[in-house]
Amino acid sequence: MSHLSVSQLTEQIRYILESSLEPLYWVVGELADFRQAPQGHVYFELVEKQGNQILAKIRANLWQFTYRSVAAKFESVTGTSLKNGMKVLAQVTVTYHQVYGLSINVKDIDPSFSLGERARLRQETIDRLTREGLLRLNGRFELPAVVQKIAIISSPSAAGYGDFINQIQNNTYGYHIYHRLFPSQMQGNEAVNGLIQALKRIKDESDSLNPDAVIIIRGGGSQLDLDCFDEYRLAVEIANFPLPVFTGIGHERDETVADLVAHTRLKTPTAVAEFLLAGFREFEENLGLMLQRLDRATRNTLREEENKIHQYSLRTKSLAGNRLNLESQKVNTVNNRIIQAGKNLSKIQSIALENLEKSLKKATGSFLQSQNENLTKIELQLRQLDPQAILKRGYTRSESNGKPVHLQPPDIGAELITYSFQQKIKSNITEIVDKNE
Repeated sequence: MSHLSVSQLTEQIRYILESSLEPLYWVVGELADFRQAPQGHVYFELVEKQGNQILAKIRANLWQFTYRSVAAKFESVTGTSLKNGMKVLAQVTVTYHQVYGLSINVKDIDPSFSLGERARLRQETIDRLTREGLLRLNGRFELPAVVQKIAIISSPSAAGYGDFINQIQNNTYGYHIYHRLFPSQMQGNEAVNGLIQALKRIKDESDSLNPDAVIIIRGGGSQLDLDCFDEYRLAVEIANFPLPVFTGIGHERDETVADLVAHTRLKTPTAVAEFLLAGFREFEENLGLMLQRLDRATRNTLREEENKIHQYSLRTKSLAGNRLNLESQKVNTVNNRIIQAGKNLSKIQSIALENLEKSLKKATGSFLQSQNENLTKIELQLRQLDPQAILKRGYTRSESNGKPVHLQPPDIGAELITYSFQQKIKSNITEIVDKNE
């Protein structure tokens, strides 16, 4: 059996491929491992996937001169550059190199296909969310009268984030909104995972942060840059989030799926800031109107109550006057009764006093006569007991040393003074005879 060299075999393969295949093919695939060499050429793989499973892939080359024109046209139509993960419709030629093997050279890329594919996938996501009842689930929350605490999901370096913070912090009304940033990548392959993780962090810290709403903002971009906001997984997280979610992604021409499932969709970050500040202004205006109404109602009530008080005052004066007249009549009647009763009582008491006076005079006369008789008797007794009367009857009284001899027995030789009715006799005691001996 004859044999071939490797170069002979590879040459036959190249010849058969070139002679059998069409010069050009339009191929649909996803860009993978997309990289640009220093010389300006671009190397990548064109991949076909089913879910996360790769069904087929082929190496692709986009030479420098062709890449410049293809990339410029693609970016002018889609607003974004070619990057990993994009699904494209590419015009290619199949080549076989004896050293580098099978590959395709990309001649052109249709940007309208990428836009149409994006729209198709977006609609499929919307239909699925509608079937599952998630499209307006986040809209069930009732916003507070004033949104004062917010959690922000954005890139710290995004211009839209800077504009948003500048507007809420430097508003002319002096309103203060407490805010905290939860940073996330806002475009590219890792944007969806970053956004979902930011939502989970807010949910985990909601007890301490206690936000009124979540704000997702970015500073605009091309339509294809917004592909992450059309992802089903992100839409489910927003729909099921336990707080109202606002979006201000910064695009004018279209709504993303994230906008549709969010509680409130606004076009730009500054529009979100204006919406929040408008809530403060409306609340302040309503409060002012309520204060005016309260003031008016209070004035009307006070006026009505003053009228009532005036009417009550008149009625009170009338009733009081009538009552006073009635009581005055009662007092006069009682007074007359008292005066009459006093006169009657005075007459009775006067008669009683006259009788008492007569009885007293009679009793007093009897008492005085009786006492006079007693005094006469006592006077006679006193006269009889008067020492002078006794002396007058011939009796004498003797003293020794100034004391009566019956009170202090005298001594022999002591001076004795004897009193008679008309005389005072001094003598010396020479003998004392006891009458009982």
